[in-house]
Amino acid sequence: MSGMFLNGEMNSLDLHVWLETEAAFEKLVPSVADVEARLEAIVASQNTDMSMLSRDIRRLHFGYFQQLQALFFAIEEINRNENILPNITLGYHWYDSCGVMPVNMAATLQVLSGDKLAIPNYRCLHNAPLSGFIGSSSSTLSIAVGHLLGLYKYPQISYYSTSSLLSDRRKFPSFFRTVPSDIFQSKGLAKLVLHFNWRWVGLLGVDNDYGQQGIQLVKQEIIKSGACVAFTESILTSRPDRNAVHIVKVMKESTARVVIIFATGLDLIPILTEMMRENIKDKIFVASEGWSVTSLQTMRSFSRLLFGTIGLAFYNGLIPGFQKFLNNIHPNMTVGGGLVRTFWEEAFNCSMDGNLESQGKFCTGGERLDAIKNSYNDVSNLRVSYNIYTAVHVLAKAMTDLRKCLSGEGPFHQGSCTQIQHFSPWQILYYVKKVRVPLSNEMELYFDENGDPPAVYDIVNWQLSADNTIRHVKVGSYDTTTSSGQRFTINSSLLLWATEDNQIPTSACTESCPPGFRQASIRGQPACCFQCVPCPQGEISNHTDSNDCLKCPWNQWSNPKKTRCLQKPTDFLSYDDPMGATLTGASIFSSFIPTFILRLFIRYKSTPIVKANNYFLSCLLLVLLSSCFLSSLVFIGYPHTEKCLLRQVTFGLVFTLCVSCILAKTIMVVFAFMATRPGSSMRKWTNPQVSYAIIFTCSLLQFILCISWLSLAPPYQQYNVENQPTLIILECNEGSPIAFWTMLGYLFLLAFISFIVAFLARRLPDSFNEARFITFTMLAFLSVWISYIPASLSAQGKYTVAMEIFAILSSSWALVICMFFPKCFIILFRPDMNSREYLIRKDRKR
Repeated sequence: MSGMFLNGEMNSLDLHVWLETEAAFEKLVPSVADVEARLEAIVASQNTDMSMLSRDIRRLHFGYFQQLQALFFAIEEINRNENILPNITLGYHWYDSCGVMPVNMAATLQVLSGDKLAIPNYRCLHNAPLSGFIGSSSSTLSIAVGHLLGLYKYPQISYYSTSSLLSDRRKFPSFFRTVPSDIFQSKGLAKLVLHFNWRWVGLLGVDNDYGQQGIQLVKQEIIKSGACVAFTESILTSRPDRNAVHIVKVMKESTARVVIIFATGLDLIPILTEMMRENIKDKIFVASEGWSVTSLQTMRSFSRLLFGTIGLAFYNGLIPGFQKFLNNIHPNMTVGGGLVRTFWEEAFNCSMDGNLESQGKFCTGGERLDAIKNSYNDVSNLRVSYNIYTAVHVLAKAMTDLRKCLSGEGPFHQGSCTQIQHFSPWQILYYVKKVRVPLSNEMELYFDENGDPPAVYDIVNWQLSADNTIRHVKVGSYDTTTSSGQRFTINSSLLLWATEDNQIPTSACTESCPPGFRQASIRGQPACCFQCVPCPQGEISNHTDSNDCLKCPWNQWSNPKKTRCLQKPTDFLSYDDPMGATLTGASIFSSFIPTFILRLFIRYKSTPIVKANNYFLSCLLLVLLSSCFLSSLVFIGYPHTEKCLLRQVTFGLVFTLCVSCILAKTIMVVFAFMATRPGSSMRKWTNPQVSYAIIFTCSLLQFILCISWLSLAPPYQQYNVENQPTLIILECNEGSPIAFWTMLGYLFLLAFISFIVAFLARRLPDSFNEARFITFTMLAFLSVWISYIPASLSAQGKYTVAMEIFAILSSSWALVICMFFPKCFIILFRPDMNSREYLIRKDRKR
């Protein structure tokens, strides 16, 4: 932390800014000497390895030294600009806490007291009001300091603390920061992981508020988005090796290839060292902003291991004139001279005090910083330095707004203002809350109700340059201030991965399920560990890693690979179908046989055999039989609604007429025999009108039934997708199954009565007695239709229709063969039996 004070013409304003870094410096300003002296006692009481701390304290990192210079540059820039705070000079105190909590708190109390001796609730310097604090960098230290400063209402502006805990205004009412909260970073890292379809990741976090809160937040976002966490491990800062052996063992045994790390570069070095020792090179790191653009020189030795790392980094701002300022420092400077000399020796590998044992040459002071290139004077990635620079300008802008307050229009009691030389912490805090500072990207920095600025991140990719050094290349951005569709952008063409073909690495517990399969969870395993199950018939998955299969519409069916739905073919008994064509030909051919027999009967109508078999009824029956054969054609072809209405009714009426004719012929045979008895009164029943009446009466009942059927529940066309899921069966729904079976049952009844009457009359002594033929005819007819019932119930689709057509043709052929073929045989081949002499001779034998 560092402190600043401001001098007017005769007054001084002490603006304290705490600049805490992860690195430690060998020598700081004199006020830190007491802090370092107290550090040894604190460390001894906590049993901490002093040698390790001493090493860290005296190690100078150029990147962190640049951050300190950003503080100096911002104050100098403000003091030179008369438009910001005219006639007022900012001053400062700065301290290095070495990342140690007791040192951090001791320095804070020292700043508040204004003297080397920390006295709570007392301010020893009265000539320069304390305006605010900048720091700490660590979230844990900022939390500790924030509790203290919140009591006094001193503004605290951190340039590196990102823990979401610090957004709680009840606990930290005076805390602000120029970096986004980890809440936004966690969402950004989750989006980054999902963008590359990494669904199986590990989490590492340093064991402080920053690391633990960070990995918990990103874990929630990852799980919420559907990905899974393979392992969660903590980097233990209390151990010299940071628990590296255990962590690397877990990483090695895990199938997760991607690891998200919330830590700093220093905490990561032991982990990387152990990974090199174990020769683990297949991991991809996703970096939090804590180390995504670290400038630690030690990282160069892990360049092959870190190649391909991707992560979020703070916005990279521009500070005009800063590079010239960096190159103008000199060992003879008054401010921080001891620290500059240490930097000079390390930068030029020389000695300022003449000790050549550790360095190979003397430092002349004439060395030029612009002649060398290191992380100190590299201004291409001014991320943390820019945040420090902005934090100083936030305080300066707040004081400028306070100074411009007009009496009577002020924000305090009764519109009052306060004087720049004498203000209270809570008054400057008011202006910090309202401040708006322009940034180099044409945006403004302001604070929301939680003290957080707008969240803007760069997405950086670690790439190897030609000399095997690491470059941090910006490949995208995550900006929450833009519209939702443009918040997360990545230029994939700029990405480089540590793979042979530069393809995006994969990280999954289970390999992706291809289209045509769905994910099925495994008991006791995370959701990302699954097995691939093929979609059932009629369902598809048309993209990778489908959670569920989609059912095809009723008129579509899945292709063999189950990746898309195809239109189902329609199926019906058509004329183009081989079976339909065969049945059509058979029906037409069969219809000619009754016609041929009719012509034969007409030609031989005067012969005894034709006369004895009721010529007119026989002719009517032959015409109806020809119609029976042709009625089967109504069942073939596209089943329009009109055809559905006609086909069963046509079949029922035509066959009823046929069976009624046969019944009339049978009854007429009985009446004719009874009329031959002497004195019989039955002769009047042998009149042809009786037979016509029988036919009309029997057919009328069937006609009434069919008309009722068509009126109340007519047949209609339907698409059947139940019997055969792969087909759309076009068929006729009979409308009322009861009506259909009643119609068929009535037909059976007529046939059965004809069969019984003919069976009883089969032995009547009459020439050319038809009763025997009618008996066989009805027996064959009934057998066909009784067999049709189970056959039709077991058939499906067009085969049901074909079964009925076959029954129609078979029963019609049974009528033709049994009723007329014997007569045709006598007419054509035994004319001697078709003569009056044969009949007389036969009667005499009787």
